[in-house]
Amino acid sequence: MSENVEKFSKRGLRTSYVSTIIGISLVLFLVGLIAGGMFGLKTVQTQAKEDLQGDIFFNPELNNSDIKQILNELSTWSEFKSVFFVSPDKAMDEFTGDETAKKQILSIFEQSNPLPSTIGYKPKEAYATKEGMAQLKTKIEESYKEEIEEIHYDKESVEKINLGFKQFVLLFLAVAGLLIIVAVAMINNTIRLALYSKRFTIKTMQLVGATSTFIRKPFLLNSIWQGLFSAVLGMLILVGLFVTVNNFLESIEIPFDPKTLTLLFFVQLVTGIIITFVSTWFSLNKYLRMKLDDLY
Repeated sequence: MSENVEKFSKRGLRTSYVSTIIGISLVLFLVGLIAGGMFGLKTVQTQAKEDLQGDIFFNPELNNSDIKQILNELSTWSEFKSVFFVSPDKAMDEFTGDETAKKQILSIFEQSNPLPSTIGYKPKEAYATKEGMAQLKTKIEESYKEEIEEIHYDKESVEKINLGFKQFVLLFLAVAGLLIIVAVAMINNTIRLALYSKRFTIKTMQLVGATSTFIRKPFLLNSIWQGLFSAVLGMLILVGLFVTVNNFLESIEIPFDPKTLTLLFFVQLVTGIIITFVSTWFSLNKYLRMKLDDLY
């Protein structure tokens, strides 16, 4: 009879431990998903900003060799993501968009391309703002006063991209903050329920003379291992989701590289260990302070 009770007790402890790990892992998966969304949003924001383009128009007397010389000099500037030469033919293709419109324009100008050679540039993210683009324009104009006729970029697009992403980031952070609060509360509740089943063990150890430090030590070490195992399991679930989405949904491609995955795992690991440790600490203190009659 006693053997059956002991087996049942051990089985119950194992079940409780596994269910705690699974519960924390699912919550850390949610945390990883939020962190992944933030990393992905940052990447999209960077790509959108660095896709903004400015165009430099030169005085008519400059030939292509002069313009390409300026191109080589601008290519050394640290403010640019890319700098490229736009020939009249390429400018015509971008302006018209199709062969019919191109032929119509050329017929009007007697088969002569009216568009000049230009230099296009795309700024790095730090300069892809209203102030940054204005500073770039001023710097280019001051460096090539005699050669440049005009510098043009779409100011409205610059403002829309920066304002749009700023609003979206604030909304995303608000939602993410609420989800993280819920996640922390769920992990804390899971830890408290797990320790609730061991409250008599804790009190028994205290009654036979064990110090608070001695009682806390195994539980706190166990909380660290729980955070570690849960982070690994949560990361496996997250990677599995990424692979599944990329393989079965052709319209969606989630880019993930070793660096991003390492950062996500680090976020989950730190979050898991900190929350499980802190939750275990406060729950233990609660049962250590309680009187024996209050445990029932």
